[in-house]
Amino acid sequence: MGNDSLLLSSGTVYDGLGSPGRTADVLVRDGRIASISDVPLRVPSARRIDCTGRVVAPGFVDTHAHSDLVPLLPDPQPFKLLQGVTTEIVGNCGISFAPLDHAAAESAADLVGNLAKGVAVEPGGFAALLDRLAEAGPTNNMAMLVGHNALRLSANGTEPELAPSALARMERLAAEAFEAGAVGFSTGLIYSPGSFAGIEELTALARVAARFGGLYATHMRDEGRRLEAAMGEAVTVARQAGIRLQISHCKVAGRGNHGKAATLVRTLEAARLDGVDVYGDQYPYAAGSTVLLALLPTRATAGGATALAERLSDPSVRALLRSDADRGEPGDGLWAACTPDDVLIIDHTDAGVVGLTLAEVCRSRDEHPFEALCRLVGEDPRAEAALTLMAESDVRTIMASPLVGIGSDSGVPIGLQHPRTWGSFPTVLGRYVRELAVLDLPEALRKATSFGARQFRLTGRGALLPGYIADVTVFDAQTIGHEADYLDPAGPVTGVHTVLLAGEVVVDDGAFNGSRSGRILRRGVSTIAS
Repeated sequence: MGNDSLLLSSGTVYDGLGSPGRTADVLVRDGRIASISDVPLRVPSARRIDCTGRVVAPGFVDTHAHSDLVPLLPDPQPFKLLQGVTTEIVGNCGISFAPLDHAAAESAADLVGNLAKGVAVEPGGFAALLDRLAEAGPTNNMAMLVGHNALRLSANGTEPELAPSALARMERLAAEAFEAGAVGFSTGLIYSPGSFAGIEELTALARVAARFGGLYATHMRDEGRRLEAAMGEAVTVARQAGIRLQISHCKVAGRGNHGKAATLVRTLEAARLDGVDVYGDQYPYAAGSTVLLALLPTRATAGGATALAERLSDPSVRALLRSDADRGEPGDGLWAACTPDDVLIIDHTDAGVVGLTLAEVCRSRDEHPFEALCRLVGEDPRAEAALTLMAESDVRTIMASPLVGIGSDSGVPIGLQHPRTWGSFPTVLGRYVRELAVLDLPEALRKATSFGARQFRLTGRGALLPGYIADVTVFDAQTIGHEADYLDPAGPVTGVHTVLLAGEVVVDDGAFNGSRSGRILRRGVSTIAS
């Protein structure tokens, strides 16, 4: 037994597979789980951490995050570790920061630069980005999807129609990303330019992912009125491509659509029974968050930021955009799914509007809400908002499904972000397990650990089993939680005591040790090292 041994003693151990907990000792050696014993272990050379009265579980796997460039921030960011997350899947919603040529990098900075938070969006290939992140040192483990928008921007710019050779170029770029270590392919079909793609384009790229054993993760074309059709499209792509399918941030959006959660769950069940390997993920809140631009019809962004600004400055074009937005069909944006009171501005170059609802902005200027929206987007196309779109009853129905795991959909932990960035997992375990009993603890931990590790093929992670990599979270089931709201989202997490990354203690008695000990996890690589 070497000096790098660690003994987690007398905790209630959950394997992450859905089994009941049991009192046991967990011995960690050389970065892996060496043994799990129901009989107390005596290992004099090991550091001992007393876990009496606490849960010992696999480190949580966040299946849906937008922390892609966080490792490049000047200081290490422990916002995921402090809630027990040891691994994130990034590159979601069609948004990855590679591959990008020079023009595509400029367009990406204009369209999704809010997810960079001051980090330069640089041109380069997928392998170069993974190397750049690994060199900087992530605070927690990260695996990356290649985003459809990045592929399309590099192959076709911001134009809606594909040039004759564009699809073949996208397929080549996707293959290069998988060779570099991408774990899947993602789409964001409400965002430009991905929203312009048809099912043939999506299927062709999903087939590339399937060749490499990757997964298809989709932010669907509609999550409200046309939910059934959007799910049908996703399932068709997966079936035709022969690929695993992940439905991103499962929800029912829009007041007129509340109550359709059972339909979403039944569709998942039916697709699985029909042979499609489909699961979903969900964050535990009734509000989402995205760019304010997403409330507008996607055609407003065709041609890039300059064309967008010109359209929004033209009263006649704004009137046409409003007509489409009021219609609320796929491609018409999220305007019809919410009211101005539902739109909380959380990031804008005009600090005076941050923390106000769109309704409050309108009242302060005696302005029509859609006109205010167009003005705010015209002033800052990267502005962000929290949108109250879902019913709590639908959140609970979706959460109860065994086919839906946990994904935070988190942004970058700077400024007035959605509280899911800091507290998704403690909120599930505190509010939805302990307080509301929507899930029992073994099932919640399965959803938070092995569920994501299995779906994204994170070999040797996501379960507490001998030989597995020792990514471990120790928490108090009676106190874990996150007290926060949309105007004060970064409140501290309670109840998380210890977090290990490959056997290294990175959170000790609730405090982060400042290390950048995470790894970039690449497709097909199961070793502890990057």
